Amino acid sequence: MFAPPSDVVTVLIFDLGVILGFYLLCLLLKPERMLDRILFSAVTAGLIVIYTIWRWTDTLPEAGTAVERLWPTVFFACEFIAILYTLLSIMILLRRIDRSPEADIALELRNSLNRWPAVDIFICTYNEPIEVLEKSILLALAIDYGPKTVWVLDDTRRPWVEQLCAEVGARYLKRANNHGAKAGNLNNALRATSLETNAPLILVLDADFAPQPNILTRMVGLFHDPKAAVVQTPQFFYNADPIQHNLMVQRSWVDDQRIFFDVFQPAKDAWGCAFCVGTSFLVRRDRLELIGGFPDEAICEDLNLSYTLMRKGYRTHWLNERLSVGLSAEGLPEYISQRMRWCLGTIQVALLKDGPIFGAGYSFIQRLQFVHGLLNWFCKPFIVLMLIAPAIYWFAGLPAFEADYLTFLRYGLPALIALWAYNGWVSRARTLPIFMEVTHTITALAITVTLISAMIRPFGRPFKVTDKGGDRSLMVVRWKMAAVFGSMTLLSAISVVWAYISPYSSSEISPIDFFNLLWAGFSMFMTFVAFLICFELPREEERFAIEAGSFIWHDGRFSACTLVDLSTRLARLRFDGESDGIKTATHFRILIPNIGWVAASARGGAGDIREFVLHPEPNEHRQLVVQLFSGPRTNIAATADINGAFSGLYRRAFGIRQS
Repeated sequence: MFAPPSDVVTVLIFDLGVILGFYLLCLLLKPERMLDRILFSAVTAGLIVIYTIWRWTDTLPEAGTAVERLWPTVFFACEFIAILYTLLSIMILLRRIDRSPEADIALELRNSLNRWPAVDIFICTYNEPIEVLEKSILLALAIDYGPKTVWVLDDTRRPWVEQLCAEVGARYLKRANNHGAKAGNLNNALRATSLETNAPLILVLDADFAPQPNILTRMVGLFHDPKAAVVQTPQFFYNADPIQHNLMVQRSWVDDQRIFFDVFQPAKDAWGCAFCVGTSFLVRRDRLELIGGFPDEAICEDLNLSYTLMRKGYRTHWLNERLSVGLSAEGLPEYISQRMRWCLGTIQVALLKDGPIFGAGYSFIQRLQFVHGLLNWFCKPFIVLMLIAPAIYWFAGLPAFEADYLTFLRYGLPALIALWAYNGWVSRARTLPIFMEVTHTITALAITVTLISAMIRPFGRPFKVTDKGGDRSLMVVRWKMAAVFGSMTLLSAISVVWAYISPYSSSEISPIDFFNLLWAGFSMFMTFVAFLICFELPREEERFAIEAGSFIWHDGRFSACTLVDLSTRLARLRFDGESDGIKTATHFRILIPNIGWVAASARGGAGDIREFVLHPEPNEHRQLVVQLFSGPRTNIAATADINGAFSGLYRRAFGIRQS
């Protein structure tokens, strides 16, 4: 059906034209404008559809043994799921809504009337250490909102948590068992608080999320819409996730959830299909009572909550503002298990008799949006097959699809260029080629296993909380994962060598051989980067840039300095003048803005910057926590920088320490 390309020069000129065309589209079109989104989306989708038709008509075997036909068919079926997900994503992203102007108007109205409904703040905790939990409690108490009550829902019944609550002024709740996991914990609090405060609105926070002072004043006003049952805000993180941290790209590469929170959820909200994400959301008590409380049939109680409310005609509004900061999964196993839980929870919601697949009361668009979320997980097996396909070709003689490098450059590469350009454009530079694929590579195998096991036993597994906190000061090697990705890297490398030394290889590399050689090189690179991530670098508590003038007291003397950065445990000071006396001093106090003189001890340093360990009193420590985590400080990139990302990857690959 598709004419074969004439020569390589013609194809490369065509691909160069595609690159130039999309470069101009990125420069001239704005994702805020509807017509621009339609134009960019249509061009991108058109090239993807052309590629799909080419794959279907020209690259599948017409004859051969069962195995020779089965493997390419299975590969294309998995690829088609990924294509369908991509096309649905493009359709969904045609629309978006920004509720910040609406929140501005509602805030002015509330201020003029001085009418603020009471809010119960539920902090869900299960076995988190104090350095994680205290941020949520202290920052919740510091929210700038009058009629609020902070409730700590302790599902591990720890005496020290109860004591901490009594000391700082939070209410403490526990229950006799853990039935229903997080949803059960929330429902227990719903019943208990209905007999006391009975606030009409409930703010739900995970134990590792610190709310900002204005979180409630920004969210409450959006309930002027009687159809609004939930107001949800995005999750932001103050620390790098394992991929960012272990590749040393946290200042150049955006975490993998940003495109979901900042791009997809505003789009889904415009379609009336945004959904709750488990923390930093405000929900109406009466709407919860209408559906019998927080649903606990699936381990993703947040997704289930929004879709249960949809059946009743209520919506989740998405306020895309940074109103809380949380602790991202710090270790690779936690990062992967978190996504496995989300995958399983989505499948469980899909299988519920009242869910958006089988239940009544949902619109076509609501069902389609849920299917889009399902396809996100069902894309992952394609990534696994894509990584092993070259090795299967070289060792078993089975091509995943019958094409040479020239036809792929003509019909496949333009679609890939279009997708990469579109992702970067519509996400406003929150994605990067290669790095996004690495993120998917890390989780693909585990999610594929989860999908297979969910087909056998979708329900009955215990809810597992993501481990947070603890000592991470030493390098940790995730040997099992390293063995998997290392073996896949080695397999691709051996397949490249085998192409030349195999006794069955021809004297010349054919076009289809050359295509699979390039493919093997790509797979080897992706799995090697994943292999590097398995060697987890040490972590310290996050320090935040301050750059404020200060003083240090040392053995009866004062010296002027600049407070460079700060955490709850460490401070770095820069001395522009003489600091010899500090090197021999034994007693220190550092003046920290808005807190006062805090005891410290010298730790080390280089050049004109010295490090100190802080020894604050309990009250000083709590003030420090509130000060550090109630502001807009962040160490994570908001947009991607391709040069910085590849620079970090280069340093990591060759063991160059980060400066």
